[in-house]
Amino acid sequence: MTNTVRIAPNEGRNLRAARLRSLLEQKELVVAPCCYDALSAKLIEQAGFDMTFMSGFAASASRIGMPDLGLMSYGEVVDHVRNISEATSLPFVADGDTGYGNAMNVIRTVKGLARAGAAAVMIEDQVAPKRCGHTPGKAVVEREVAFDRIKAAVDAREEEDVLILARTDARKAHGLSEAIERAQCFFELGADIIFVEAPQSVEEMRQICEETPGLLMANMLEGGDTPILSHAELADMGFNIAAYPLTLLSAVMQQMVETLAAMKADTVQDSALMSFAEVRDRIGFEAYYEASEGYKA
Repeated sequence: MTNTVRIAPNEGRNLRAARLRSLLEQKELVVAPCCYDALSAKLIEQAGFDMTFMSGFAASASRIGMPDLGLMSYGEVVDHVRNISEATSLPFVADGDTGYGNAMNVIRTVKGLARAGAAAVMIEDQVAPKRCGHTPGKAVVEREVAFDRIKAAVDAREEEDVLILARTDARKAHGLSEAIERAQCFFELGADIIFVEAPQSVEEMRQICEETPGLLMANMLEGGDTPILSHAELADMGFNIAAYPLTLLSAVMQQMVETLAAMKADTVQDSALMSFAEVRDRIGFEAYYEASEGYKA
């Protein structure tokens, strides 16, 4: 199907949203490593990527040290988004979960995350409290409730320029056909980006691309239900965004566990660590010192 970029009537108020639209118009596939805090977002930008995605799973682990089971509140998510937006100029997607209530809550969630700096907000059709899309026990709300959430998110876009990423988790409990039908309706309701979570084979991924209109996102979770494909394969299928929700968090956790074990055994090697000079530079010490030179008086 033809993938199109929707243009909001008030485009230009949110520069990140405008940048994300432009990015999606120009590239067949945009690779989005997911950040979990301000520092990870800063490093993603330094690595030369064009966008990022605030993973709810990773943010919950980083901020409160707890699983992604709807435990982070709306206020905590807004604060987290604000911190990320102040650390990077990249356009990014914020995970708005189920919207934290009814349709009116969805409107508040979308507007609040847009004002905090998000270029796009993801709203999903899971039962609250939600679960990670690749863990057991998740369920989705009835179609009417799901459609109300997306309609409310689109209505919020009229006041705050932001892209709406509509996600369905219906594949797990109701099959791929139900998931695709929901996704098609999400597009008809006005969602900018469509995300069918957890397809279980390459054939299912291909079917999603063939039958779902709009801009499409693939979720590349190592160890999850969905096959991990190359960027070229995803682009060839028709995906527009490839998100990597846990790659960075998993890498950091692995390195931390190994380093802590080495520290306990008193065997930490300098070669395993980033140099203190590079740490300072990447965090922004040198840029701060340079900027402060103009204020010596």
